[in-house]
Amino acid sequence: MDTTSPTPRAFDELMALRGGAAPAPGEVTLTGSDPLFASPFRIGRTLADALAARAVAANDLWELRTGRRQRIEVDIRAAAATALGGEDMTLVRDAAGEYRPAPLSPDVEHMVSLTQPWRTADDRWFVPHFNLPHLERRVLDVLGCEPTPASVEAAVRAWKADDLEDAIAAAGACGGVVRTAREWLAHPQGVHLAARPVVEITKIGDSAPEPLPAGPAPLAGVRVLDLTRILAGPTAALSMAEHGADVLMVTAPHLPQVPPFVRDTSHGKRSTYLDFTKPGQAARLRELAAGADVFVEGYRPRRMEAHGFGPADLAAIRPGTVYVTVNCFGSGGPFGDRAGWDQVAQAVTGICDIQGRATKAGKPQLTPVYLCDFLTGFLGGYGAMLALARRAREGGSYHVTVSLCQSAMLLQRQGLLDDFADAPGRLAPEEFARYAVTDDATVYGDLKSLGPVLRMSETPPRWSRTTPALGSSHPHWLPR
Repeated sequence: MDTTSPTPRAFDELMALRGGAAPAPGEVTLTGSDPLFASPFRIGRTLADALAARAVAANDLWELRTGRRQRIEVDIRAAAATALGGEDMTLVRDAAGEYRPAPLSPDVEHMVSLTQPWRTADDRWFVPHFNLPHLERRVLDVLGCEPTPASVEAAVRAWKADDLEDAIAAAGACGGVVRTAREWLAHPQGVHLAARPVVEITKIGDSAPEPLPAGPAPLAGVRVLDLTRILAGPTAALSMAEHGADVLMVTAPHLPQVPPFVRDTSHGKRSTYLDFTKPGQAARLRELAAGADVFVEGYRPRRMEAHGFGPADLAAIRPGTVYVTVNCFGSGGPFGDRAGWDQVAQAVTGICDIQGRATKAGKPQLTPVYLCDFLTGFLGGYGAMLALARRAREGGSYHVTVSLCQSAMLLQRQGLLDDFADAPGRLAPEEFARYAVTDDATVYGDLKSLGPVLRMSETPPRWSRTTPALGSSHPHWLPR
């Protein structure tokens, strides 16, 4: 692997999971360097390594189709920018024809104001999570407070940290104690995850080998059902759309969404409404699953099994399925049934503690970007493509698991930066322009977004269709 940066430890770790011969010298090139953000973590480098690994997995599929391999290039600064989220990396054309930054979402601003580290009664710190109205209500009911920073601060101060973490989990809400990295690795959940690979791929059934369908891209003709919301899961499915898959997003009208996050992770997909809690619509989803290659879900642990859409169910419905689970705490352990978000993973694994100490903030701090979400999404796409290659060669159904906490642990294994105080916080206009993609007449307006930053010499990742409105497609597959 060619690079202008330090030893590619994340890339090497991911290649070890892939197995087989290493990419040839010159196949993968990284350019640029950290930091883009005021953070001690090697955010850009780790994301670039994950994107490069994803491209190698796509290259493996391309070689199975054509016998050829491609050259891969990733810019570390551009990779870092993928973790910014929509407010900085999506422009909307105004009435005068000028592209300007998308306005901040009031819901996201509200969530950010409350989802912060707050001091507890035992002088520790706790991050309660306030995304989505029903989950916010559960946190507020536990705390017995109003949805304002002052009220949340006072309410958290009345609790001991571990007691609050357990009470939040018991209520089906989300939050986490701010731990040091050492505390996390000594915690039973950290011990559980440290003994497992950052991307878990488990064979869950037998089936005949399936050659890839003919097509002009690594994932052309591959069908992906995307039952996810809010960043990590949608990014895993977007990763596959960028390599040519037909990705059908499945949600329901009553499910709460965060519109800017939907907008920025729906490029190149189609979207349909199906409520799997209703028998008739669940039957249609099973029909779609029977024709799918990949099923991606990001629901609370065990929820899909309760409705007949767990990994074993899908392997029976569709032998040869690749089932991708995206969650916070991983595939088991004492926290394995808990739900969580990027900020919760940052809190419990040590990232929040390290960020606060490094910036001399006087308290724990979240990083400036949703780094766990996007890294987990890239890893989910990587795992799915590794499993598809195994299916093509030897057959079988596979369960791929990626988690926000595993991604946070991978990031910490890359070491820390010393000099980041003057990081710009965003790409320069000319850097943004190099990757910008325009998408006119979407339901969100005329957009100019940071497009795929991964480069491949024959099949550059791309968005093949306009960003859809939710529910705008019929629940069927496109012809292969």
